[in-house]
Amino acid sequence: MANFSKSNVPQFAVDVYQNEYLSEGGREVNAIVTVTSTGGGTIGAAVTSPHLYSPVQGPSAAVAIMVDCSGSMDYPPTKMRGAREATAAAVDAVRDGVHFAVIGGTHVAKEVYPGGGRLAVADATTREQAKQALRKLSAGGGTAIGTWLRLAERLLSSADVAIRHGIVLTDGRNEHEEPEALKATLDHCAGRFTCDARGVGTDWEVKEVTGIASALLGSADIVADPAGLSADFTAMMETAMGKEVADVALRLWTPVGTTVKFVKQVAPTVEELTSRRTEAGPRAGDYPTGSWGDESRDYHVCVEVPSAGVGQEMLAARVSLVVPQADGSVQNLGAQGLVKAVWTDDMAASTSINPQVAHYTGQAELAQVIQQGLDLRKVGDIDGATAKLGRAVQLASVSGNADTAKLLAKVVDVVDATTGTVRLKAKVAEADEMTLETRSTKTVRVKK
Repeated sequence: MANFSKSNVPQFAVDVYQNEYLSEGGREVNAIVTVTSTGGGTIGAAVTSPHLYSPVQGPSAAVAIMVDCSGSMDYPPTKMRGAREATAAAVDAVRDGVHFAVIGGTHVAKEVYPGGGRLAVADATTREQAKQALRKLSAGGGTAIGTWLRLAERLLSSADVAIRHGIVLTDGRNEHEEPEALKATLDHCAGRFTCDARGVGTDWEVKEVTGIASALLGSADIVADPAGLSADFTAMMETAMGKEVADVALRLWTPVGTTVKFVKQVAPTVEELTSRRTEAGPRAGDYPTGSWGDESRDYHVCVEVPSAGVGQEMLAARVSLVVPQADGSVQNLGAQGLVKAVWTDDMAASTSINPQVAHYTGQAELAQVIQQGLDLRKVGDIDGATAKLGRAVQLASVSGNADTAKLLAKVVDVVDATTGTVRLKAKVAEADEMTLETRSTKTVRVKK
């Protein structure tokens, strides 16, 4: 097996931003951990040493595109037409040598291309065949997204590849499947492949679509106008084709007496990871982060340390990156960061909040109060919704989250952004409300 030079492979780096100083008896330590992957040149490389990668034999990635073909996709007809065109555009973006399949989803899942329980290998011929098959797609039937995901998992798992990715498009609610069945499917698929989810139009359930993306470590978004599907699908596929290392886990080691309070991704979106921990030996746990290309993400780590006196210091946590191997072992990616605690009687030092921690604490609250405000608005609690969405406007203004501020302005009339004084709009377009809810977890990076 030929090896790639170090200059051609992804290199990971870990940087820690924190105020390490605590007052006497202080116990809570907060840090922002920035993970950056740069310089990758081979799609789907497999780790063989911390700084050396070798290509997977055969195609390096597999993708499955799941297209909603339920009856509602014909209302209006532009949805089904847009879905066909978008899927064709995504197929065009699949690189030569990548395994792929197209699934048509109703109350059952059907193989559209290539069929026979297998995946096709992308080249000019198979891409054209897939697009021919797409032209025959028509709408009819119900919606059971779990069946689509189960079929995608079976097809993707048949390929000996490093990167497995799905794209799911729906226009309606998951009405022909119990919520427990979808949850069981997501639990089954988690860690087996990543998946982006898109809702087209305004008749789908935001929490269902975002829940799929969250469970499978992908992105979620709304495409209110079917005309925008092709551009969105192309961008999603190009991003998937840029992934180089799969199943990267953030490993957190903590000393005796230290408790992990939470671990969450805070950029580019807020994603709670605390409950996804898997034990990794004495005092260590792994938190899944999915697949990586050339990109950077931020994580908020909070640990509780034993209290100590002035002048003492300790290592509160050590952060590293690992990738599971086929033999059950893990490979360390060779990048780590240290979270420290130092006790001081310098009041200015111990009470100073690190700018990165402060920024992302605000961004996490912003996502939370938007969701709370929209939920209160739906049940008619005008005062509660106004208070929560006003706080959201204030937080978006302070943090410079201009995109979220614009979305909020379509739901509330902003009287004073600085104080968070707002009035709920009497009439709000459904697409605007759903866009705000779907994109509420998107954050802006802090300037470091």
